[in-house]
Amino acid sequence: MKVLIVDDHEVVRTGLRTLLGAHEDIEITGEAETAAAAVKSAMDTRPDTVLMDVRLPDGSGIEACRRIRSAAPEVRVLMLTSYSDEEAIFAAVMAGASGYLLKQVDADQLYEAILAVGRGESLLDPHLSKAVVDRIHEICEGAPVRGLDSLTEREKEILELIAEGLTNKEIAERVFLSQKTVRNYVSSIFQKIHVSHRTQAAIYYLNRKKDEDRGLTQ
Repeated sequence: MKVLIVDDHEVVRTGLRTLLGAHEDIEITGEAETAAAAVKSAMDTRPDTVLMDVRLPDGSGIEACRRIRSAAPEVRVLMLTSYSDEEAIFAAVMAGASGYLLKQVDADQLYEAILAVGRGESLLDPHLSKAVVDRIHEICEGAPVRGLDSLTEREKEILELIAEGLTNKEIAERVFLSQKTVRNYVSSIFQKIHVSHRTQAAIYYLNRKKDEDRGLTQ
């Protein structure tokens, strides 16, 4: 099982390499510390599974996951994070991630998860609520497809950041606006694309990106 490790902390990458390297049936194909490097390395080495941190210094691991899965659907992505963030979980699943684990898992659980994802199975951390899974199915069944063209360029930028799982505070820091201004933008976006909460907005955006990617490859 070929594995690519993506995390912005060298200590974490070293620890993961040591843990996984102890298993003869796992080969570490490389490491990356940014989203851009993760996509490039995945395209170059074509691992079976990418072990991907959600938050990276140059962007979101979720967006890197989407890009990898769009270009190489055979490559599986297992998200690994310290945060049990429902919005990020939904965004990761819609971006094509095969699994989502919290970093609190022990070494044996991580090893088994990597093997499972590499075999094509899907999984979520057992500590995540069943309600999370139920909501994913409910929202996916009724995800709206409406007018992205009605959004301004700034609204499109903020919608993309919502899809990456960022909070209003994190978006404000990223685009150099106040949190109040970001909240106003978010409300306007919801009205224009006819959604009522962030999860629907994220799914809407990711579905549209998938449609665009399919159109570019045809």
